[in-house]
Amino acid sequence: MKILNHYINGAPFTGSGPRTLPVFNPATGAQGAAVSVATPDEVEAAIAAAAAAFPGWAATPPLRRARVMFRFKDLLEQHADELAALISAEHGKVISDARGEVTRGIEVVEFACGIPELLKGDYSENVGTNVDSHAVRQSLGVCVGITPFNFPAMVPLWMFPVALACGNSFILKISEKVPSAALRMAELLSQAGAPAGVFNVINGDKDVVDQLLHDKRVVAVSFVGSTPIAEYVFTTATAQGKRVQALGGAKNHLVIMPDADLEQAVDALMGAAYGSAGERCMAVSVAVPVGPIAEPLVARIAERARALKIGPGTDQEAEMGPLVTGAHQAKVESYIAKGEAEGATLVLDGRGLKLQGNEGGYFTGPTLFDHVTPDMTIYKEEIFGPVLSVVRSASFAEALALVNAHEFGNGAVIYTADGDSARAFSTGVLAGMVGVNVPIPVPMAFHSFGGWKRSIFGDHAIHGREGVRFYTRLKTVTTRWPAGIRKGAEFAMPTMR
Repeated sequence: MKILNHYINGAPFTGSGPRTLPVFNPATGAQGAAVSVATPDEVEAAIAAAAAAFPGWAATPPLRRARVMFRFKDLLEQHADELAALISAEHGKVISDARGEVTRGIEVVEFACGIPELLKGDYSENVGTNVDSHAVRQSLGVCVGITPFNFPAMVPLWMFPVALACGNSFILKISEKVPSAALRMAELLSQAGAPAGVFNVINGDKDVVDQLLHDKRVVAVSFVGSTPIAEYVFTTATAQGKRVQALGGAKNHLVIMPDADLEQAVDALMGAAYGSAGERCMAVSVAVPVGPIAEPLVARIAERARALKIGPGTDQEAEMGPLVTGAHQAKVESYIAKGEAEGATLVLDGRGLKLQGNEGGYFTGPTLFDHVTPDMTIYKEEIFGPVLSVVRSASFAEALALVNAHEFGNGAVIYTADGDSARAFSTGVLAGMVGVNVPIPVPMAFHSFGGWKRSIFGDHAIHGREGVRFYTRLKTVTTRWPAGIRKGAEFAMPTMR
């Protein structure tokens, strides 16, 4: 059995603790590898390596750090197919989706290549007589990223390239379900010229996370995952004096107005609800048809979903792959049972799907509920699977109020041909990322990704300029040289005159 370890101080870590966790191929259900759980000494080695590397890396001119990012970007592009294959083998998503994930991650590296421009400060001459003032943003120290299983390459790439370009060192604690892509990226980053210890990857469970959250040398933590864990990471790390960006769960709604193009809306829902088997924090899990469009919409979704091509990620024709593990499949299917029990109309049931040649795979087919109400569990909780709930609404105002009342505010979408409705929705919806006739409104790398309400804990979104602000701190310097110094002590609050 292949054992996947860690990447510490610029090299694969050859030691292995006594505990391992299985890594499965979701399409077959077979265990393909095991991942080593870092011991406390191994976590300590990663933190020590990052702490030792930080001063020299922070002192490296931003232009030279950017050149490492340029080389890293080139290597990622060269190895994009390899990374996509690793992602598909461990996550289960179809290979085209995995390639798209790698591409969206590379875009953040491309953004980080501009760090000399992004770190430019402000300067004010003569804020007072012969007194000047300038502001700079400086690096923090050892930063930690804790990332989920659903995007083994993209979410880490949303974090560490910006952190490193800003002059920090970084420790990535990846999901134990999907370790290979991150370990390969660590090798590529070293090949690009990152000094030893600047970037480290460790594997493990909650004990590893807790050690990172409590270590005083760690100054900042980035997290993406479920809301309960995001809240735990935020409260634990901030209590230790660290800055934290913790992105949590979602229940993204797509409102379909009566004037919307029906086929465009159905196309949007097919990809946004069932793409990547619904294992996306930006997946649309609630469709909100307004008025008479509900009946034809539900009928058309059911027709299209029945024809969805499901298969292993290696199948070039597959549109949807398996869920990540058997345990997660069981959890998703328990939600389907609960939706039935609570009175929702089960239009399409994805349970019991078996594919010839992949009978052991964790496949759950596309599932569609109609007549879902806000008091139902399948509406309130994040399922993270290929389950779409339809909540019918009588008016735009009712639909908007429905979206805004939910505890999550990650993303929200409206499909309409009416500019007034689109503007009112964009202005009034309580969500961090909004789409108008765009089903998955994930911002580009030069903007920032982050939700509202209980979809995020902390003040900063991920990547873009928000990422630069998170991974740096502001310092303002006020200067007066001897020729301009007044004699005598001053006991009043200083003013510039």
